[in-house]
Amino acid sequence: MSTQTSIEWTEQTWNPAVGCSKVSAGCAHCYAEVMARRLKAMGVKGYEKGFELTLLPYRLEEPLNRTKPTVYFVNSMSDLFHENIPDDYIRQVFDVIRQAPQHTFQVLTKRAERMADFFKHYQPPRNAWMGVTVEDKKHGIQRLDWLRQVPAFIRFISVEPLLEDLGKINLDGIHWVIVGGESGPNARPMKREWALNIKLQCEQQNVAFFFKQWGGWGADGKKRAKKHNGRLLDGRTWDATPVGHHYFNQELESA
Repeated sequence: MSTQTSIEWTEQTWNPAVGCSKVSAGCAHCYAEVMARRLKAMGVKGYEKGFELTLLPYRLEEPLNRTKPTVYFVNSMSDLFHENIPDDYIRQVFDVIRQAPQHTFQVLTKRAERMADFFKHYQPPRNAWMGVTVEDKKHGIQRLDWLRQVPAFIRFISVEPLLEDLGKINLDGIHWVIVGGESGPNARPMKREWALNIKLQCEQQNVAFFFKQWGGWGADGKKRAKKHNGRLLDGRTWDATPVGHHYFNQELESA
């Protein structure tokens, strides 16, 4: 089912599949895994198998039943490009997206190579924003090269959880960067200078920057509840999105 969400950079979640498996450091303390087990214990439909990968085709047409323009985070409880989701099912998801031009759909994956391969044979709908997770240098940075191969109208990266200083980042072809620290009881700390390094490079390369949260560790390096650490970076919030951003307007004019 499509549900309201507290995720700051979207409006609703749409999960035509649930469940996943770990592929990199960012997966270590997966919030979706914890939530799936909780939903299973509550007897919520779709989570009978907990966090085991499960296709839910009865959910495919949910966005078509909503006329109000909405920003959807697709598969917040899974990864649409998981190796066990058939290409045909992925095509069905994007066919629904194409049929709902009033909505914006944000698709985020850690399986960037498969995503790039899929779109060699399928043109993504204009209202599908394609993104990858970049949590560290070892696993995350290489995903940017795969993302650049995807002919999406908007390409974005989620730098959450930010686990180390990413150094110099090539943001060519990237329109939006979301940064956030890890939350939960086992959260790993994020340092202020790591986030500021990314913000500065976004400014230099004309990319929209969104600071999502500090997570379980505050800007002062102390561990406390996520809500008490807030979203301020250098004394203010940073909520830029590609819509209305200079780079986005340039593309609109040339499209």
